[in-house]
Amino acid sequence: MGLWASLSPAPGHLPHPVVSYPPISSGFTHLAQLSTASSGQNDLWGLQSLGQYPRAGATCVGLAAVFHNKSRWELNVPGSGPEATSAPCFSAALSLGLNLKPVITTPIRHWKPAMLIMAFLIPPPAIFFPLASSGWFELIASPVALEGAGWLALLWPGINPPSPTLALQVGSRQPKMSELPCPEPPARCSGRFTISTLLGAEEAGRAPCEAAGCEGTQLSGSTLCTRTFGYNTVDVVPAYEHYANSKGVGEARRGRPSLADLRSVLEPDPGHLCVPVPQPQPSDGLPDAKEGPGRAPAPEPVRFGWVKGVMIRCMLNIWGVILYLRLPWITAQAGIALTWLIILMSVTVTTITGLSISAISTNGKVKSGGTYFLISRSLGPELGGSIGLIFAFANAVAVAMHTVGFAETVRDLLQEHDCLMVDPTNDIRIIGVVTVTVLLGISLAGMEWEAKAQVLFFLVILVSFANYLVGTVIPATAEKQAKGFFGYRADIFAQNLVPSWRGPEGSFFSLFSIFFPSATGILAGANISGDLKDPALAIPKGTLMAIFWTTMSYLVLSATIGACVVRDASGSLNDSVPLGSPGCEGLACGFGWNFTDCAQRQSCPYGLSNHYQSMSMVSGFGPLITAGIFSATLSSALACLVSAPKVFQCLCKDQLYPLIGFFGKGYGKNNEPIRGYVLTYIIAVGFILIAELNAIAPIISNFFLCSYALINFSCFHASVTNSPGWRPSFRYYSKWAALLGAAVSVVIMFLLTWWAALIALGIVVFLLGYVLYKKPDVNWGSSMQASSYNMALSYSVGLSEVDEHIKNYRPQCLVLTGPPNFRPALVDFVGTFTKNLSLMICGNVLIGPRKQKMPESRLTSDGHTRWLLKRKIKAFYTDVLAEDLRSGVQMLMQAAGLGKMRPNILALGYKRDWQAAAPQSMEDYVGILHDAFDFKYGVCLLRMKEGLNVSRVVQAHTDPGELAAEQQASTVFQSQQGKKTIDIYWLFDDGGLTLLIPYLLGRKKRWGKCKIRVFVGGQINRMDEERKAIVSLLSKFRLGFHEVHVLPDINQKPRPEHIKRFDDLVAPFRLNDGFKDEAAVSEMRHGCPWKISDEELHKHRAKSLRQVRLNEILLEHSQDAALVAITLPVGRRGRCPCSLYMAWLESLSRDLRPPVILTRGNQENVLTFYCQ
Repeated sequence: MGLWASLSPAPGHLPHPVVSYPPISSGFTHLAQLSTASSGQNDLWGLQSLGQYPRAGATCVGLAAVFHNKSRWELNVPGSGPEATSAPCFSAALSLGLNLKPVITTPIRHWKPAMLIMAFLIPPPAIFFPLASSGWFELIASPVALEGAGWLALLWPGINPPSPTLALQVGSRQPKMSELPCPEPPARCSGRFTISTLLGAEEAGRAPCEAAGCEGTQLSGSTLCTRTFGYNTVDVVPAYEHYANSKGVGEARRGRPSLADLRSVLEPDPGHLCVPVPQPQPSDGLPDAKEGPGRAPAPEPVRFGWVKGVMIRCMLNIWGVILYLRLPWITAQAGIALTWLIILMSVTVTTITGLSISAISTNGKVKSGGTYFLISRSLGPELGGSIGLIFAFANAVAVAMHTVGFAETVRDLLQEHDCLMVDPTNDIRIIGVVTVTVLLGISLAGMEWEAKAQVLFFLVILVSFANYLVGTVIPATAEKQAKGFFGYRADIFAQNLVPSWRGPEGSFFSLFSIFFPSATGILAGANISGDLKDPALAIPKGTLMAIFWTTMSYLVLSATIGACVVRDASGSLNDSVPLGSPGCEGLACGFGWNFTDCAQRQSCPYGLSNHYQSMSMVSGFGPLITAGIFSATLSSALACLVSAPKVFQCLCKDQLYPLIGFFGKGYGKNNEPIRGYVLTYIIAVGFILIAELNAIAPIISNFFLCSYALINFSCFHASVTNSPGWRPSFRYYSKWAALLGAAVSVVIMFLLTWWAALIALGIVVFLLGYVLYKKPDVNWGSSMQASSYNMALSYSVGLSEVDEHIKNYRPQCLVLTGPPNFRPALVDFVGTFTKNLSLMICGNVLIGPRKQKMPESRLTSDGHTRWLLKRKIKAFYTDVLAEDLRSGVQMLMQAAGLGKMRPNILALGYKRDWQAAAPQSMEDYVGILHDAFDFKYGVCLLRMKEGLNVSRVVQAHTDPGELAAEQQASTVFQSQQGKKTIDIYWLFDDGGLTLLIPYLLGRKKRWGKCKIRVFVGGQINRMDEERKAIVSLLSKFRLGFHEVHVLPDINQKPRPEHIKRFDDLVAPFRLNDGFKDEAAVSEMRHGCPWKISDEELHKHRAKSLRQVRLNEILLEHSQDAALVAITLPVGRRGRCPCSLYMAWLESLSRDLRPPVILTRGNQENVLTFYCQ
């Protein structure tokens, strides 16, 4: 946009409706808006103009001013680049002689020469500043316009450049208009500030933004920041910084305001001023080096494009010795047709993998770590960590493999000239160690030197390849003809088109296994993803182009050499014969050569089937092919030497495995992993000392294929989970092709070397199991997380279609824990019998005003969940805000759960302080039990002698991290119970829940040695019959309870001292009404419904004494038990006061050493002995 000029009313003026005018001139887009306002005798007109040409805005301003003859104007001319036209419009506006307020938002360093010339036409500001103080003129400038403000002293004498604290530094990022804060206005705010105001703020000795609080993401309720498109509001426009999850060191994080900031009431404070703070420039997400006073800025790291960083690197890693030494031999064995098929099959796998890499690398910002980063951020740390470790190790060993290949070639050259240093094996070791040391030096010199070396190797290979192609068209000499080279011949092409299998490796899949490693190496570019300018662009483009060009080179080489060289040749010049000589067999007879003798004996030293150096023989200059072999091996070794530390560094920083973090430290501007380089060097030297290429190669190929399989599976898995976060910008991939690529990669692993494939898979499984066991605290939004959600959602929805059956009954518990760390014993008790079996939800009711408790709920929810995970309790945590405990529990019982996965048991602790607590809390507690029965819940109430609430010794944390890190309290449910007993007092039939919970506890390892005893009530004259009936019933339930005791004295009268103790317990809660009528009792109990009338105490006398007697029985039989389970008594609603009911529970469970659970089902069967 070339120009935007606005003339707007001063603060306090109320605008009239806007009138729109048609365009004034043609050739540019123009919009004019005219508004009027009146305040006393001052009239103000506003004009807004958008145009393509600089003079359009100034013309419109001038015409409008003259035509309407108004007295007060304000000109606002922002710009965003060199094409902005602040100076011309500034000059034109001031030349009108009007009371204008120019606002310049174009950096002075961007002004064109014409702008500077016109700026000289403006009267010096020294003339206008006195007038400004009288109110006639005011000069307003934004900090963007003051960028590079040292020019002001030259343009306008009499004005000093603003302080650096008020003007942005030259060269920093130019903020948008949406990022300019404004002072807090009393009514309306124009979003601008004056130079005089700025200087005044500076002289006052305080930072302008300190009072306003408009920095980072901290938005005070009284601060208006104009970070929009001109509209004065706390709300902000979309920006890169709001979505970037990393920031520079020492920089304040910039973000959008919270909902609380948007919805809270703003309190204007016109005395505060907010100067814009320069925001961090959107970058690659890497932290910038700290910069301080007097410290030079950190040097920019070296970054590569897609050609130099990916394509060349991948092509060098794909090309290798097989291109020069094995591809001609494979062509002779399989023929040109099947060789092309082998090439295309191999390339199909690598192409599918390349497409998968492209999709994954364009689904978000790619950082350093290469293959490990791609797999771990897609599939999660489990598979990503295992592949990252073995991939880094495989690259380190690949350095040794390629170096040994180079050393073998040099050794062969030395052997030909009788120049061996020691012996063939030790020569390989000496040459290899020296070579890898030189390569290490190149790597330590920096990525820039390493890239230059790779380019040099690339050029050498291209020259050698061109040298070969030139050699194929040069007429063959007699020496070359004796070795089987005759130039392009149709009959040679026809003969070499079909296969000619020879030797033990003469089969299609054997040749495929030999060739396939030459198609690998496509991950070389992705492995240095942290050193690329734009990984999302470079990795797809460079990888696919590398695959294309290397494939073409393989196809061209196999076709050309198959059309020029025969399969068998003797190499002897004496084998030349006249054309048509008798006894000559074979294709060479037609060219005047008789190779029949050696061909029949299969002893020919030359020809495609026998001579590995056929390319060197065909080429125009043989030493260039040797140079190509050197470049191919050294470039591959160098690429692997760089890739291994880069991948390993990212793995070390993620801390998935112990004892490797030492190697993650980076040095220099490129964060080079020097320690990783040294480790890779040591591993490479160790394998170089083996000096046997065939012993090193097989397992490396399998490790690379493991990576290919997992990359393809990552792409497939991310696609099939349908996660909204899977949005790769690279669209040319298929999830089914990726799945096929993964399957084919695994098959090829076993085709290459089955024992190496088993070793590779075994290592992957071992490392996977370790990470699964350790459960690292990382969250990368992997597709495994999306898959878990999909599976949970699918099964949860599918569960709604399943009818409930008693056989499948599970105790699903809503546990009233409050903060779970306050009642660890209750959490451990329920978690013990629900673990891996059923649903457990820890519920917390936050009582108080919503505005106060809502922040607490948001802060602590994650902390409580982490606390449960650290305690290895498989449970959910949820909280609700309510005015009182009972209404909150009602919300939980109605809303907790999902579909069929809903709680059916309410578990809570016993209220020990019921006698001293407020009567209303006791009323709410008993009311919760009644509400549970109303909602068809069973109830399980736990009482422990030492109590459940440990909040008096546990600090209430609001920070989730502190909450999860606090010391875990130990409870009796976490210890081994030994050979104690679990005593069940199944006094009343509640559907079987009283039996089921102890049975589930007994199945756990800590409780497995406990003997379960069942006590039932009965008559003394029928004890045997009743015992047999219960034993028979229990055997049908298949619970394994064989010890049954009948209690005949359950209805005996308790001891007098125990009766007196009960009477003393209820005495403070008696109404003492003297058996008055119901109306009188209601009148006396008004406001205190928990009081017990004499009539109610008399009616429930027998039941009260039964609870006292049961306590005597419990003390007699179960004082040394590990756990006591007893049926919970039920009080009638409206007939049994809450204080009397609590006295029953107190009398029933008092003075017992073991934990006591009082259980009552919802009177529906939870046990059955039928099979259907």
